[in-house]
Amino acid sequence: MSKINALVLTGYGLNCDVETAHACELAGAVATRVHINALIDGSVRLDNFQLIVFIGGFSWGDDHGAGVIQAVRMKTHLGEEMQRFIYAGYLVLGICNGFQVLVNLGLLPALGGDYQQRRVALIHNDCGNFRDQWVRLRINSQSPCVFTREMSRIELPVRHGEGKFYAEPEVVASLESGHQIVMQYADKAGRAADGRFPDNPNGSVLDIAGICDPTGRVFGLMPHPEAFNHPANHPDWTRQRAAGHRHEKPEGLIPLTGIRLFQNAVDYLT
Repeated sequence: MSKINALVLTGYGLNCDVETAHACELAGAVATRVHINALIDGSVRLDNFQLIVFIGGFSWGDDHGAGVIQAVRMKTHLGEEMQRFIYAGYLVLGICNGFQVLVNLGLLPALGGDYQQRRVALIHNDCGNFRDQWVRLRINSQSPCVFTREMSRIELPVRHGEGKFYAEPEVVASLESGHQIVMQYADKAGRAADGRFPDNPNGSVLDIAGICDPTGRVFGLMPHPEAFNHPANHPDWTRQRAAGHRHEKPEGLIPLTGIRLFQNAVDYLT
């Protein structure tokens, strides 16, 4: 079986490349960290990869809005190449700042297969400040998203100042009807947070934490799956482990790590 090659895109102000590459490798891919300039000057070709991950951080300092400058550079220099990559059936994942880039590029939500038009936004958190916390997420089983197959709930960390998902009501309705809303912020019982802070950390419309394109092969989310690459990353890990030793909880309730999303991607491509 040939290895899946994952491109982890780095650049000015991005800072999650090492752990994202580690997550890809834990999932069985061969990960290469590539600076955006290497793609632009052609020294690295996108067609050598089957998965591209837009990582978290603060590209170009978010000086003109989160993900805006990176999106402009990529659309100007790599727009057609990105289109061919998607049409070839390969996968695109955008995490936090990467999600912001994807919506600015128009690669999400791609309603009606239009990968050019910007239809949604990720804006400043309602709470008015940066949020660094763990969140509970419920996953839409009807979504076509490749990355979340066979998943129903997961907990992941968020760390962002501009994570509020916003779109016009008709766009949100289209996302709902097409099952493109992949994951939503939830409460302890797994119910939708219904906008309540801090279960919904940013005020996202319909508690939206992640969406996909109609094919399910392009996925963006604000939480960081790469930051939950081992059970011990979870803040309740020691409590969970102690409960397991006392047989208070079955082993299956130990939190699912974010690596599952990357494994689903690799499984799909193989």
